[in-house]
Amino acid sequence: MSNGESSYRRFLAGDNEGMHEIICSYRAGLILYLNSFVQNIHSAEELAEDTFLELMIKRPKFSEKSTFKTWLYAIGRNITMKKFRRHSDFSVVPLELQEYLADEENIESTYIKDEQKRIVHQALHSLKIEYRQILYLIYFEDFDNTDAALIMKKSNKQIRDLLCNAKKALKSELERRNFNYED
Repeated sequence: MSNGESSYRRFLAGDNEGMHEIICSYRAGLILYLNSFVQNIHSAEELAEDTFLELMIKRPKFSEKSTFKTWLYAIGRNITMKKFRRHSDFSVVPLELQEYLADEENIESTYIKDEQKRIVHQALHSLKIEYRQILYLIYFEDFDNTDAALIMKKSNKQIRDLLCNAKKALKSELERRNFNYED
């Protein structure tokens, strides 16, 4: 049983500290994953809040068909897709400007520490949405292909093909930006 799963079970049993642990453990990663959709850190923060609210209010049953983290990210993705369908007015703020808009606790700057990671992250944001999502899930959040397939609602073959194409696109974008690979 994962930490998130046990915390969620405690929350369902009436221990609100369980939800606090879930939020503390998964908030930053979930925000950055949802940011791969909306490219606006503030909108991503709101979507993450909506995800946690869904857990608190609707209390969906965790079926244990995947890890808790996979299940949570899938809920966040579904909430984001519903908002996209309902409101096509998500404002896209270029990544360079987000640094000035973020709160005192700039999640992105904390999470992406050195300049090379920043360049890779900026190149990642210039890719199409599915490429950003798969690269983020696999390389930033350490999901395996099966979990990424569950989250993105794709087959394992589609995930392998998408990952291959996403890596090629990212490499091309990094070369376009004259990125120097470390030895």
